[in-house]
Amino acid sequence: MDENGNVVNGDHIMYIYGRYMKERGKLVNNTVVTTVMSNLGLFKALEELDIESAKTKVGDKYVYEYMSENGCRIGGEQSGHIIFSKYANTGDGILTSLKMMQVMIDRKKKLSELAAPLTIYPQVLKNIRVTDKKEAQNDPEVRAAVQKAAEALGDTGRILVRESGTEPLVRVMVEAQTQEICESYVDSVIDVIRARGYEV
Repeated sequence: MDENGNVVNGDHIMYIYGRYMKERGKLVNNTVVTTVMSNLGLFKALEELDIESAKTKVGDKYVYEYMSENGCRIGGEQSGHIIFSKYANTGDGILTSLKMMQVMIDRKKKLSELAAPLTIYPQVLKNIRVTDKKEAQNDPEVRAAVQKAAEALGDTGRILVRESGTEPLVRVMVEAQTQEICESYVDSVIDVIRARGYEV
């Protein structure tokens, strides 16, 4: 939390510390490692700083795998699992809080000020329980609906359709400039999955 009681999530932390590392010439490979679930706002903010972002499957083990294979120093998940690979091979809350305090002291700024340049896009995620996760995602009409949404969103948003690793669910996530746009594109894909008879 920042001093105003606002949540500072993993995306904010990766932005703040990735920027701090870049400014000090410490960002090895000029890359911040995230999962595909990180917010579009983070990717756009890193791009503006000329920092690369690598996207892995969801799970901090996949983030760490990528980091260790490619020698990257910072990565994590939107949920707040942040890995500083110079010191640890997993997320560490105490280490993360110390790193945030380091930036605040060094830059003489409040946490809210450090997080302010990052614009978090509205995000809607809905799950649909299905008979077969692979079939539902690979159905031509479902794929066409996803493609149509992606083209309509362009670079002002994104759509991500993926299966749950543990349940018979397909997850449909959209990020866009407004909540209403997100809802409309998520529902458009879920409606097709339902119409094609995959819903349980």
